[in-house]
Amino acid sequence: MNAIPFVTLDDPRYGEPVQVSPLVRRVIANNPSKYTYHGTGTYIVGHGDVAVIDPGPILDEHRQALVDALAGDRVRAILVTHCHSDHSPLSSWLRDASGAPTLAFGPHARVDDDEDELEDEIEPGKPLEETIDFDFEPDVRLNDGDVAATGAGWTLRAVYTPGHTSNHMCYALEQESALFTGDHIMGWSTTIVSPPDGDMRAYIESLHKVMARTDATLWPTHGAPVTNPEPFLQAFLDHRLEREAQVLQAVRSGHTEIEAMVKELYADVREELHKAAGRSVKSHLVKLAHDGKVTVEGTGKAARYFPT
Repeated sequence: MNAIPFVTLDDPRYGEPVQVSPLVRRVIANNPSKYTYHGTGTYIVGHGDVAVIDPGPILDEHRQALVDALAGDRVRAILVTHCHSDHSPLSSWLRDASGAPTLAFGPHARVDDDEDELEDEIEPGKPLEETIDFDFEPDVRLNDGDVAATGAGWTLRAVYTPGHTSNHMCYALEQESALFTGDHIMGWSTTIVSPPDGDMRAYIESLHKVMARTDATLWPTHGAPVTNPEPFLQAFLDHRLEREAQVLQAVRSGHTEIEAMVKELYADVREELHKAAGRSVKSHLVKLAHDGKVTVEGTGKAARYFPT
């Protein structure tokens, strides 16, 4: 597999509002995990009149950090990229505290699946990560290309990027040619695409959409900024297409079960991440079936995959 040029974020500086660009501050929540890297980065855009992107998980220390960071500012908009519980839950508190509306593509879709959605292990003193915030319902639903929020010297525009979830939205800061990418593009790892709500075909289409833009900087919710997007995004796309080819080859070589494919394709990945890898493999298989390259017999954990 071609290497993706990830950039290490050495010091998360938990709870501290760090000025990362002329218009942007970032406050990182102390919720590190195998899915969140060092933690959730909440972004504050503007000065005086501000927008907040992904308020984050329900952690008292992160809530207080946002209170301190926003002192003297007026929150005009609360933007949410998607409804995983490390991104959206504090938006309800911030709306009540500030009077600002919440904005997003919409709530997380309610979908039927014969397997559980991806869930993390319970760690003492830490919340569940990558669980779903079904309580989130935005005050304002955004469409692709809508102006999501404006303030003195800044404008944020909605960029719809389904794939990681069906309601995933990025936000473009026009004055800095920057894109807040949520979990669509992360700075430290590839993105989990977990069906049925996660959709690999949609993810790859959304990846092409971001690649066609001319953003100078990508600000992910997890990880360091991407300051040279073109080769980074190309590596992301190459990785997905290479993995798809590997999954197809695994089926053609006689593997019919996802578990066997994961053991072979992710032999160099920590076993604790194999469940997440299995969801991504399934997403590739769903896409390959849609493309007519594999057939499926059975459903759920009993599903078996065969070449066409």
